[in-house]
Amino acid sequence: MRQSERPLIGITTSDRKSRIAWWFDWFAVWRHGGRPLRLSPSRPRPEALDGLIIGGGDDIEAHHYGGEIQLDVRVDPERDELELALLERFIPADTPVLGICRGAQLINVHQGGTLDPDIYTTYEGLKRRRTVLPRKTVDIVGDSRLYRILRVTWCRINSLHHQAVQEAGRGIEIVARDRDGLVQAIESREHDFLIGVQWHPEWLIFNRPQQRLIRALVDAARRSR
Repeated sequence: MRQSERPLIGITTSDRKSRIAWWFDWFAVWRHGGRPLRLSPSRPRPEALDGLIIGGGDDIEAHHYGGEIQLDVRVDPERDELELALLERFIPADTPVLGICRGAQLINVHQGGTLDPDIYTTYEGLKRRRTVLPRKTVDIVGDSRLYRILRVTWCRINSLHHQAVQEAGRGIEIVARDRDGLVQAIESREHDFLIGVQWHPEWLIFNRPQQRLIRALVDAARRSR
């Protein structure tokens, strides 16, 4: 496939993201026919994109969702502003958007939703499962767009978060929860492709349902060109 035939997929990151983590982002999009473009606070913003991935990373500043400030977490205010501006620009244009981990939370915040700032404080005794391996089980709502993409009613996922979606924002529906009841995926029924997952599908390179999710974004971006 020629470079010009690949839809341009912007992927947001921090300026300090490791090369290994970025390689997984890049490969996830490239293998399914997309042209990945790294977006971070220090990089120029593109004039146009065919698709957008809001990637994982640091906590979102509490004032964006009316939460209490946490002094012991790492935040990235410049990245918050970049990503909120990108969503403000590309969601109304119906550009396909996928949120990953922090990205799912940011989509919800952009739509006026709230976050649980620390699931381990809210849920006493919650088992810590911080791993890139698929060690957590989620159940997926059967009539959701996510279900139609993954083609499974449950799946095993990885887990690298301590914040989570709490109250859903405008037009946002909760479409997956883990077995502890935590929100694990959201989507908008008002847009053709606006989905957020709390896990990291880019790390699950041999997991077919998770790769269908990346491919679905690229395919939607190709159709939207």
